[in-house]
Amino acid sequence: MCTYQTERISLRGSAKARQGWIKVTDATVYFDHPVHFPAGHALMIDVINPSMGPEARVALELDPASARALADAIILTLDQAPAALLAEFAAS
Repeated sequence: MCTYQTERISLRGSAKARQGWIKVTDATVYFDHPVHFPAGHALMIDVINPSMGPEARVALELDPASARALADAIILTLDQAPAALLAEFAAS
């Protein structure tokens, strides 16, 4: 059963794709049937730059526990980063 629950966000960053490092501008997060991960459903994260075409995409297919662990690790890492290092992004 598909949930059709999809979250789309804008972002600023870089990702390493098949052709090398690319600027990424968008991400889509959804729970659906994976293409490669051997499970009936998975959490998918597509990080893309639509202006560069379909090759400018990095994709993750994760089981729910791995997805939650990744989200927790991201939050923990940002919470532990020195405020002075994060300050450069506050003005952006």
